[in-house]
Amino acid sequence: MDRSSAGISGRYARSGNDYNQPYDHAAYSRRGRYRHATVRQWDNPPRSTPGHNEFYHSSGPCSSQYLLRRSVNPTQDFNALLKQEIIDELVSKSDRFGHRYDGRNHGQYASSIKKYTSAAKRPLNRAEQSQLMRLLQNFTATRSWNWRSLTTTFHSFTSAGVFTPHKPMDERVKHTQAALLSTLLDAIIFNCNQKPEARDIDAQGIANLLWAMAKLVDNGQERIPELKEAVAVLLPHVNAQKKQFIPQGIANLLWAMAKLVDNGQERRPELKETVAALLPRVNAQKAQFNAQGIANLLWTMAKLVDNGQEQT
Repeated sequence: MDRSSAGISGRYARSGNDYNQPYDHAAYSRRGRYRHATVRQWDNPPRSTPGHNEFYHSSGPCSSQYLLRRSVNPTQDFNALLKQEIIDELVSKSDRFGHRYDGRNHGQYASSIKKYTSAAKRPLNRAEQSQLMRLLQNFTATRSWNWRSLTTTFHSFTSAGVFTPHKPMDERVKHTQAALLSTLLDAIIFNCNQKPEARDIDAQGIANLLWAMAKLVDNGQERIPELKEAVAVLLPHVNAQKKQFIPQGIANLLWAMAKLVDNGQERRPELKETVAALLPRVNAQKAQFNAQGIANLLWTMAKLVDNGQEQT
């Protein structure tokens, strides 16, 4: 099994919730082999973050709000997502509310892009990505965004192929990708480094972020300066919340660890500690893993051993 074809996949029933819905790469593999991880969708209703965004309130209905509501329909045509007024309203909200803005509308828009690709059963192609990047030049994450907005946006855009480095790569697209990734990673790092830690950091979001970061590295984005730092600050949160991960989350996390190790991150001591902390959870929940999860876990173990982790 080659390094690009293994991973974790799974299908879950759809809900009306837009937070981190699955993107089943396995279903799109022409070779029929396991593809990159999908992450179990979040079925709980959206939370508000106490003390963080209590001053922010969405404004009343307007044209871009209507388009956003329309755009989350999985069958909606891609052109409906390219309305300049949607982005203009997102930028206006961010500017108007400043540090009180929690990023929820940006997260909804990112989720709508992912829904489009899920319905199309493929990531964005090069032409679609280029069209979208013209809009995303002003799509900027800030440190005021809450955890859910950050994890939804980062995971959704990665799943949809927004950050995929197509070849040949247009310089404008490359620049926009780098700028967007930089602002998202900066906000994630800021949230993870809060003392006391941000109250809304959750296991599901951690698993989604590490999966997305491993996929970025696997796609050749490992040279992004903030990426290594983001992985480093996320790993202690895995250890802190290890008892909160369900079997799917554990499998996704271990897949991400294996991918990071396979792409040159094996010297990071925090990564070894995280793997060591997760392995007992596999044993504790072994009866809850299905056949797909077991196969993916065995691939992960083999990949870790292949990269010198057999002493873990």
